[in-house]
Amino acid sequence: MEMTLLLNTTFEPLRVVHWKRAITLMWQDKVEVLEVYEKEIRGVSITIKLPSVIRLLKMIRLKDSHRAVKFSRANIFARDKHRCQYCGQKSRTEELTFDHVIPISRAGKKAWENIVTACLRCNNRKSGRTPEEAGMRLIKLPVKPKWSPTFTITIGLKTFPESWRDYLYWNVELDLDRMESDPSS
Repeated sequence: MEMTLLLNTTFEPLRVVHWKRAITLMWQDKVEVLEVYEKEIRGVSITIKLPSVIRLLKMIRLKDSHRAVKFSRANIFARDKHRCQYCGQKSRTEELTFDHVIPISRAGKKAWENIVTACLRCNNRKSGRTPEEAGMRLIKLPVKPKWSPTFTITIGLKTFPESWRDYLYWNVELDLDRMESDPSS
């Protein structure tokens, strides 16, 4: 059956809930319905279109730990915009690796501030040395992102309804015309 996108009062996506939970929140006057599906549920004396997107009427404050940027390979690549931080070459995910700026063998930590995106060629060239020892220079010093570079709500669906599109915030500009005309993008 249909799932419903739940937004905070600020229109920030919070989670995906089952349509039954959405109906319960509606009857409790805790949400307003922003988008509906064509499907309806029928009772003896009432017919309701299933909610597709709902918004809470009272603000939910999220803990900082909920907003924390997950340390992951995908987020490292997204932070570095899929560019090798040594040569600047932009590549597909499967052509990239990550590199410890200060090697683990020299007490380098597995942390945002010590890991960068690298192409295979540069990673092999640097090997177990520091960038200075390998005669290489970082394009940009690695830092922990303040906001998650990738979408942080796990929807759990292969595709999402078209009605959700306006409410899901993407951090990557999708400009297909520019990407087709400029292969370096």
